[in-house]
Amino acid sequence: MIVRHESDGSTVMITQNDHALVSGLFAAHWGNASFERAHPYQSVVRATSFHDRGWIDYETSPRVHADGHTPNYRDVPNDEKQLRAFRWASDWLSGIDPYAGLLSARHRSGLYQNRYGAITHPALVNRGTLPEDIKTFIAASETQQAQAAVAFNTDELSVNYNLLQVWDMMSLYVCSTPNLAPATIGPAPKNYRGDSVLLSLTPQETNEIQLDPWPFDVPELVANVVYRRLGKQIFVDDADLREAYFKTAPAVMAFRFVNRIHA
Repeated sequence: MIVRHESDGSTVMITQNDHALVSGLFAAHWGNASFERAHPYQSVVRATSFHDRGWIDYETSPRVHADGHTPNYRDVPNDEKQLRAFRWASDWLSGIDPYAGLLSARHRSGLYQNRYGAITHPALVNRGTLPEDIKTFIAASETQQAQAAVAFNTDELSVNYNLLQVWDMMSLYVCSTPNLAPATIGPAPKNYRGDSVLLSLTPQETNEIQLDPWPFDVPELVANVVYRRLGKQIFVDDADLREAYFKTAPAVMAFRFVNRIHA
């Protein structure tokens, strides 16, 4: 769960699965005269749209810390229950689409390891020494990934992994920050021949973002983010949070991405 403790005393909550669907929208529209469309198209879009499915268990039962706040996803313990959910998600998607399942599994193991160096902007958080159970999870996942990867093109898979990281970061940019500021994300692959570029995101007005260079197949792109805004930040216990969460009607924030030359 993406959690924002707002300055007005409210709590904004966005599920990881809704965030992932925004990433999938970026993947679906990626490609024009300057940026090569992802391929295999449906598998890459599917992987991106469902890359955070492993959070679905937690998002049915969000929790609170001892201080009464509900944690942002980075602060949710990756205990055995959560790691088991991550394994399930990879197996679930692999059963539908082996390529998508492999790509999402690589995304998950990469998050523990600075995204395998695919992203240099923005600077990534150093996770330090990983707990042994997470090291075991990574080793088992990477062994399974290596077995699945023999069926696919290694270079293509590497580019698609990099693309997924870019789309993930773009979605996190709009989902995680109450007040948008200029940002750079990348490198973003332009094609499967090794060309890449940094993407500049510059807020123009309320929820409008100028994107340069322009990677999409439409002149502008609107991304709708589903969220809940709870009226307080401190909760008595898990039950108090969950009642407030489920009683709060979902709403939508619309972000309009525009091309610099058309802005």
